[in-house]
Amino acid sequence: MKKILALLLTVAMVACLFAGCQSSEPKTSDPATEPSTDNSNTDPATDPATTPDNDDNTSPDVNGAKKVAFVTDVGNIDDDSFNQYSYEGVTKFCSNAGLECSYYKPVGDTDQDRIDAINQAVKDGYGVVVMAGYLFGPACYSVATQHPEVLFLALDVTEGDLKSDTVPSNIALICYQEEQAGYLAGYAAVHDGYKELGFLGGIDVPAVVRYGYGFIMGADKAAQELNLTDVNIKYWYSGSFQPNDDIATKMDNWYVGGTEVVFACGGGIYLSCQSAAEANGGKMIGVDVDQSNVSDRIITSAMKALSNSVVKALTDASANGWTWPQNYAGVCQYLGAPTIAWVCPWRPLSSPPSPRSSTTPCSMPWPTAPWLWTTTATPDVKPVTTNVTVDFQ
Repeated sequence: MKKILALLLTVAMVACLFAGCQSSEPKTSDPATEPSTDNSNTDPATDPATTPDNDDNTSPDVNGAKKVAFVTDVGNIDDDSFNQYSYEGVTKFCSNAGLECSYYKPVGDTDQDRIDAINQAVKDGYGVVVMAGYLFGPACYSVATQHPEVLFLALDVTEGDLKSDTVPSNIALICYQEEQAGYLAGYAAVHDGYKELGFLGGIDVPAVVRYGYGFIMGADKAAQELNLTDVNIKYWYSGSFQPNDDIATKMDNWYVGGTEVVFACGGGIYLSCQSAAEANGGKMIGVDVDQSNVSDRIITSAMKALSNSVVKALTDASANGWTWPQNYAGVCQYLGAPTIAWVCPWRPLSSPPSPRSSTTPCSMPWPTAPWLWTTTATPDVKPVTTNVTVDFQ
């Protein structure tokens, strides 16, 4: 069985790579029950996220190096997805810099739960707090305005997610041009011979929409180049970032109905797609990080180098005396590839070569549809295709 080469989007999604940084294994336990590197006086039997101390008069030491905390999004730290690889960036940086780091998991899925977890990290002496996911917007703003001495790095959080007209200078926001990674995934899949595709999205937030619409346009571009008019894409937002039986049933129906490969985009929903793919001999495309270790059903992953973007931001802050440089302070950066990028997103992994293998390098100009370059992509503005038929469900 042939696999497509995992897309080389570490270069595409982040301008700077950090060669030589060794990654320490992220802890899968709560830092309060089994501290990773925190030598504070926090009671090891007390969960900082579940029983926060609301007496928030203690400020971290702002002189010199900082301790770095990560607060998880919905899900666990070892989710093989957003949480794990964002925290990997924290551990990479801290290992290289000789700094302490740990992570906190909110007890629930409310703004107050996230505020409590962030506040506990601050009280425990962490001078830099990293968080991932648009749901952190209000919580990040709330705590940042109370603690201007602490630096906050929020991934996949936009200015609008903060629910404020201004962004405090101690907040740095990083988002990604997911349409580029999605484009390459769709382009590679069609060039590799797949004609029955599916896109499974979580909640239709801008990042998921950009992934999905980029996927459609990449598939359409490849179909144009190959003079194909029989490429089909089933497209559906599940309305959740958590796996559930409804998603698994839907994916079962897709695979049984002839869908060959599904791009599963949205937190833990890939687990529902994975179970259906394994039961029906289907294929999947991973998202955000290289998920090839999750299942042999995953033929490639559309990545956005989460770990590297965290390392870069923390490195730039430390080099600036632990204040955000001008291009970070109160700013949302959208990381992505240059306008023109050269990538060969596939190679043959089977012998003898099959019709679905190619070693021909490709030069892919990015499409110029208006929605593609907007940072507030919405489901209502759908991409126009010429060679691909899309079934929006």
